[in-house]
Amino acid sequence: MTFTLAIVGRPNVGKSTLFNRLVGKRLALVDDQPGVTRDLREGEARLGDLRFTVIDTAGLEEATDDSLQGRMRRLTERAVDMADICLFMIDARVGVTPADEVFADILRKRSAHVILAANKAEGAAADAGVLEAYALGLGEPIRLSAEHGEGMNELYTVLSPLADEYADRAAEQSPETDVTVEEGEDLEAVPQPTKAKPLQIAVVGRPNAGKSTLINKILGEDRLLTGPEAGITRDAISLSLDWDGTPVRIFDTAGMRKRAKVQDKVEKLSVADGLRAVKFAEVVIVLLDAAIPFEQQDLRIADLAEREGRAVVVAVNKWDVEPEKQQKLRDLKEAFERLLPQLKGAPLVTVSAKTGRGLDRLHQAVMRAYDVWNRRVPTAALNRWLGDMIEAHPPPAPQGKRIKLRYITQAKTRPPGFVVMCSHPDKMPESYSRYLVNGLREDFDMPGTPIRLTMRGQGDKNPYKGRKKKAPSKLRKHLEGRRG
Repeated sequence: MTFTLAIVGRPNVGKSTLFNRLVGKRLALVDDQPGVTRDLREGEARLGDLRFTVIDTAGLEEATDDSLQGRMRRLTERAVDMADICLFMIDARVGVTPADEVFADILRKRSAHVILAANKAEGAAADAGVLEAYALGLGEPIRLSAEHGEGMNELYTVLSPLADEYADRAAEQSPETDVTVEEGEDLEAVPQPTKAKPLQIAVVGRPNAGKSTLINKILGEDRLLTGPEAGITRDAISLSLDWDGTPVRIFDTAGMRKRAKVQDKVEKLSVADGLRAVKFAEVVIVLLDAAIPFEQQDLRIADLAEREGRAVVVAVNKWDVEPEKQQKLRDLKEAFERLLPQLKGAPLVTVSAKTGRGLDRLHQAVMRAYDVWNRRVPTAALNRWLGDMIEAHPPPAPQGKRIKLRYITQAKTRPPGFVVMCSHPDKMPESYSRYLVNGLREDFDMPGTPIRLTMRGQGDKNPYKGRKKKAPSKLRKHLEGRRG
């Protein structure tokens, strides 16, 4: 999915009908009565060769109070803020209304890309409304009939260059991962962050853990909105800065809560945005609240970052108000080792986003995690290590078949990936693979980073296995006949 498209407009202009057509299913309820859609609905859209996320929104109402219409309007405005592109729909048969003019003005201020569409534009009765749409100052309107599928080619023509722009942006911002290790390369060379290719960091955690406050303190200015309420940040915001001499791009993400608690549709979109931020990062800072650390959702977030193959740093915030610091730190380290064994040795840093205490240690931990994520180990050292590991604890013999580990080599980095050539790779127990991974962590100083270990068979060494027996020669037949 290269970009997000929000369909917005007054009630009953055909937003849900277009949404259903783009996703290819009748996901959204459609009726002639206005105001049927009240929540945001997200779907995977297809238009020609374009693949993108589409959001169906509630009809824009002029109400700004706490009534149902006012809450629906605020929900739609949030969707506008989150979306890359807004498709503003009017009813061509009704023409431009005063409400359309108000909402066009809002979209001009809040959205970088607005596409104007005049729906229900089939037939001559819609011509006057299409002409009126030019007066909104949003460019040439697309004539659409969402119900009959007309105007889809024109919509594709407008979206295609924008899709290319967002695809280029994604390619530019995506970190280089699973880098192949070539023999003879300089093992000490770790790619250093530059202004052109800054170190990409995502700050993730539950709502109200202090993510935006932490980033403001790193920036040295109040750039992001903060407050005592949980869930102020709704979308992933990226900021470029120099952090103690290191060029970084840092992503502030919306708080992620347990799925059962994510009832607010905006928050569902926010969580998806946070997950995308993890994929754009090289190092993920999992920010915990010292008062309630390692809740189930914290563990899920850290596990997600590990499965995505990103370097992980755990930061415990609000340390300035913690009364029993020494005992709390011991408890945190014990809980970390017990609950996140897959991140054994990952840095755990205590910070105060409010006062700035511990930010220097956090920076050091991030740089250390980044170096380990790029770690390369010589093949000769790996194979000496493998011999010692086998001698200390030989591999098992499932069903009486001894598994022979022949050699090991590093195939990738970012994160480190190793391949072990062995017999019967499919019979290797998970426990022995874990034994090898833990050994790699300890003996080659790779704490915390995800390590990928692959068992691969070498094939049978018998060159004659599988060959057909040669037919006996005439001479051999003759001699065997005489002996008989």
